[in-house]
Amino acid sequence: MLNQPFNPLPLDELTAVFARIKGLLLTKDKVDRALQLLVQAVRDAIPGSAGAGISLFDGQGCGRSTAATAHLVGQADAAQHDLGQGPCVEAWTEGTTVLVHDAAADGRWPLWSEAVALLPVRSVVSTTLAAVGGPIGTLKIYAALPAAYTAATGHLLEKFAVPAATLLAHVQGSDTPRHLSGPLKGALTGRDNTNRACGMLMERHGLSADQALRELLRRARTDGTPLSRVCADILHGTRSPSGG
Repeated sequence: MLNQPFNPLPLDELTAVFARIKGLLLTKDKVDRALQLLVQAVRDAIPGSAGAGISLFDGQGCGRSTAATAHLVGQADAAQHDLGQGPCVEAWTEGTTVLVHDAAADGRWPLWSEAVALLPVRSVVSTTLAAVGGPIGTLKIYAALPAAYTAATGHLLEKFAVPAATLLAHVQGSDTPRHLSGPLKGALTGRDNTNRACGMLMERHGLSADQALRELLRRARTDGTPLSRVCADILHGTRSPSGG
């Protein structure tokens, strides 16, 4: 059962979904409704999924769930946002798609894996919502069984993420909920702070950009501190670039 291929939505159905979302944004400014429609479409497109959701990031670079199809999505997301680690945090930080075959056995984010051990969350795919200037959030899907997703799942999620990020980055209208403007702008600020902190580590220790980012993530994991806090401490001089 676990290895049965899923049948993704045909291209015309994907087009129809985004046409409906675009119509909502342009004519009614019902952003929350548009996001909920999107995550429901994602969940339905990938059989066996327990839930799907979107996270955006605030002015401090910390994420929060903005839309979700199930309570477990909010729980799994909250653990990542609080701990500063997990597949969605990595997808946002590195601007990529992250695949988890089994959260219980994945050693990349030990604190997060422990936090969701009692949740029906084993397989995960999270992909970045990229806008001009950097990622603004993530789109993710969760499954209760291990090995539920493959690289093909990630490719499908990316098909949703590209136009979704474009729509979110261009939300306009006087009736648009104000709570979206802060995260959208703040995400770029958080990303800029991460880049600046990486630059300080690169300059002082001769690290590559990838090595500097991994060092920031290592410090966040070791201290149990959100990545945004680690970067802010380095930038404000309350924590030395050497980690002291």
